[in-house]
Amino acid sequence: MNSPTGKTQFYCQNCGNHTVKWMGKCPACGEWNTLVEEKIQKVKTQGFGDISRIQESSRPVLLNEIEEIDQIRIPTQDHELNRVLGGGIVSGSLVLIGGEPGIGKSTLMLQLAISLARHKIFYVSGEESLQQIKLRASRINQEQNASEHCYIYVETNLNSILEEIEKHLPSLVIIDSIQTIWSPVIESSPGSISQVRECTSLLLRLAKAKNIPIFIIGHITKDGSIAGPKVLEHMVDTVLQFEGDRHYHYRLLRTLKNRFGSTSELGIYQMQGEGLRQVPNPSEILLSPRDESLSGISISVIMEGARVLLLESQALVSHSAYGTPQRSSIGFDHRRMSMLLAVLEKKCGFKLGLQDVFLNITGGIRVEDPAIDLGLVVSILSSLLDTPVSSKYCFTGEVGLSGEIRSVSRVEQRISEAGKLGLEKIFIPKSSSPAKIDKKSNLQIIELSKLEDLVKRVFDLEGIG
Repeated sequence: MNSPTGKTQFYCQNCGNHTVKWMGKCPACGEWNTLVEEKIQKVKTQGFGDISRIQESSRPVLLNEIEEIDQIRIPTQDHELNRVLGGGIVSGSLVLIGGEPGIGKSTLMLQLAISLARHKIFYVSGEESLQQIKLRASRINQEQNASEHCYIYVETNLNSILEEIEKHLPSLVIIDSIQTIWSPVIESSPGSISQVRECTSLLLRLAKAKNIPIFIIGHITKDGSIAGPKVLEHMVDTVLQFEGDRHYHYRLLRTLKNRFGSTSELGIYQMQGEGLRQVPNPSEILLSPRDESLSGISISVIMEGARVLLLESQALVSHSAYGTPQRSSIGFDHRRMSMLLAVLEKKCGFKLGLQDVFLNITGGIRVEDPAIDLGLVVSILSSLLDTPVSSKYCFTGEVGLSGEIRSVSRVEQRISEAGKLGLEKIFIPKSSSPAKIDKKSNLQIIELSKLEDLVKRVFDLEGIG
C-alpha cells in the first residue's frame, strides 16, 4: 500500500530482499519475521550528492577496443593489509571492512590514515567526536605524524560529506561507519537497509568517477555476518572481515571478496595498548613453549592463502559419563571432526563410539585447510592412548574416508617453514613427495600413505582390532 507522501516497501533485515507487501517468511533467504516496513521518498537534492553529477556518461564498446590499464595501487606501511588487499589499495576501489564492536576496526583504519604520510586522507566519523578520535591517536602514539595530511570530519549527512570530499579531493576516504550515514533522498532512519544501500551506491559512484579509494566500516549481525550482506557485499569491490577472540590478543583480517586479488589471504595482528601490531611470523607466537610432554597436543602445518602457519591442536578424549557421547570443536568444523572419528573407528579399530571428544585450535583461529586432518588425528589418538607426542614433530595431510592420507598443496613451503622453526620431523602424504628438498635442513621427512602407517610410526602400534 502506498502512502500519500511516498512509497512503502518491506525489506528483509537478513538478506536485503524487498517486497511490496509484508510476508511472514522472506521469499529470498527463507528466514521468518525479518521483513520490516520502510517508507521511501525521493527528494530533489542539491550539491554533489545528486546522482547525475557523480555518474559518468558511457557508451557500448567492443571488447577488443578496450585498452588495458595497469592497476594503480597505493602501497601502505601495513604489510598485513597489503597482503589481504592483493598488494596495496587500488585507486577507485570501494572496500568494506566488518567486524564485531570493539574488535579494532576503527583503530586499524586510523592507523592506516596516519601512516599514509604522503597522501591526503579524509577520515569521516559518524560515531565518535573529534576529542575521542584525538585520544585514540594519542594512545597509538602517532598523532604527531598526521598534522598536515589527515583530515577528521565528524558528520553523518551524506550530502555534506560528498561536498567536502569534492572540495578537498583526498587520496583516500574512510567512512566510520556506513550504518551511521544517512541521505536525504531516503526518509527512513540511518542504518536501515534502504539507507545503507543508497549511501553505499553514492559512495561507489563517487569512487569510480573521481578515482578515489574508499574504505567503509560496517557493523555485523548477531550471527557474525555483515549487516545487510546481500546489499553491501555485492556492491563493493572488496570485503574484509576483522575477527578475533576477545580473550586473545590476536586479530585476523580475512578477505571474503576481492576483485583485485586473491580471496584466501590472511593478515594477523596483535592488539596492544599502543594499537595493532603486525605479526610477520605468526607461527612463533601460535606455538606455545612446552617444558614437559603432554598428551593430546600436536603441531599442524596449514596454509592460509600463500602463508604457511604452524599451530597447535588440542584434543581431550574421555569415557562418556552420561550415556550419550559429547562432541565439541572450537576452530574446526564439527561435521568433519565426526568424520575423522568414524574413520579412526572403522579403519583403525579404535573404540571412540562411547567417548567424549573435545577439540580446540589454539590461538582463537578457525581453520578450513583440510591438511590439518592429520594433526587432529594425532591429537585424538594421543589423548585416547594417554601418550605424549614430541613437540618437535609436525603433521600435514588430508584424511580420506577410506583411511588414506591424501596429498596437500605447496608441500615444499610447508616443509621449509617447519625447518625454519627448528622442528625435527614432519609427516606428509606419500603422494605429496617434495620435488626439492633443502639439504641444509636437519628436518626429517616421513611419508605416509594411510592411517595405519601413522599409528605405527608415531605410537608404535599395529592398530587395534
